[in-house]
Amino acid sequence: MNLSTLFRLEENLNLDKKTLVFLRWLAIFGQLISVNLVYFILDLSFPIFECHLIILFGLLTNVFLQFKIKDTQLKDFYSTSFLIYDIIQLSLLLYLTGGIFNPFSILIIVPTIVSSTFLSMGSTIILGSSTILFLFILTFFHLPLPGMEEYILSFPNYYVTGILISLIIGLIFLSYFGIRFAGETKKRSEALNKLQQILAKEYELESLGGQAAAAAHSLGTPLATISVVSKELRKEIGNNSKYTKDLDLLISQTKRCSEILKKISQKKIISDQFFSEMNVEDLLEEIIKSFKESSEKLINLNTEKYINLINIKRSPELVYGLRNFIGNAVKFSNKKILISIDSDNINLRINIEDDGPGFPEDIIRSLGEPYIKSRAKNFKNNGGLGLGTFLGKTLLERQSAIITFSNKSKLKGAKVEIKWRINDLNISS
Repeated sequence: MNLSTLFRLEENLNLDKKTLVFLRWLAIFGQLISVNLVYFILDLSFPIFECHLIILFGLLTNVFLQFKIKDTQLKDFYSTSFLIYDIIQLSLLLYLTGGIFNPFSILIIVPTIVSSTFLSMGSTIILGSSTILFLFILTFFHLPLPGMEEYILSFPNYYVTGILISLIIGLIFLSYFGIRFAGETKKRSEALNKLQQILAKEYELESLGGQAAAAAHSLGTPLATISVVSKELRKEIGNNSKYTKDLDLLISQTKRCSEILKKISQKKIISDQFFSEMNVEDLLEEIIKSFKESSEKLINLNTEKYINLINIKRSPELVYGLRNFIGNAVKFSNKKILISIDSDNINLRINIEDDGPGFPEDIIRSLGEPYIKSRAKNFKNNGGLGLGTFLGKTLLERQSAIITFSNKSKLKGAKVEIKWRINDLNISS
């Protein structure tokens, strides 16, 4: 993971206005309830008027944000400005109520956590630095903690320093977690969007195939009529007419169109079977054939343990998922790829093995996650297993498959096991 990905340096991020408004209303009412509870119910003395005034300004800024700013998605600058104000507001309240010794002082890190989740790294750095600055100030400059005015408290330096350091550590840790969480969520969202685009394309192609076949069927009769009429005219005018060449051209082109439409109609037979059941062995042979046409590598299909001849629904998800893993094996192998089918009354297994370098040990447990990268120097096409493997794994898991990645123990090479419980897959034999 590079720094730009981790810290979102290149992104122009926005925060939903409703989210920020809600969080700020929650903070304002929480402050109001806490201040009045301590002052009126617990009967502890502190500058209540000043606290109310500070909360009132926070309320007014939130009203302004909710009704005057029309953008539903706040730009990074505006979000950062309001969150900085929230840090300042809470710092003033803490100054009036005991500084970092106030039990509510932990809440000062909340704006930075919000920034780490929704905003850019630059905004998070600004907010985090501001928070740390105010924490230092509140450590040494603040009014007494309510209820402690009559007592002379002298906390040991290590205790005061410990509180300050714990707040800073909490700020850094939670901010880092927010950055990582937001980054992973965004990557998964992008990967799933790409997955939807791939499936949509598959269905679109299938739809186009059906439309083409329907058009071929509809045009067949008019073309046949044109052909018959053209031939009759050709007989009538003989060989001496100036229209002879034109009619010969018309007949030949009509014949050509009929042949093209015939081919389209033949493809429709395959198209009609796209969503039907077919034998697992036939499906794999179909996929393997497409790779043999574009690669010189040896791809073998072993069916010795394929006891039950199982039919499976030929869906775009299944075809794309299998093609992905077979394609990876072809891509990373040296010369040979072995695909084997193993079946019994309970399970169906497809094993895909190659003689390549194998999966890098540092990422083998993370395979199936989007955008992973390996640090292995001997791993060619570094990072190439990330998104494609994620998409293939997700598609097959939607078909009730269990995917296992491993390296062959004795020989070099990677191994992918794709397993279904026959009952879960709802297939027939």
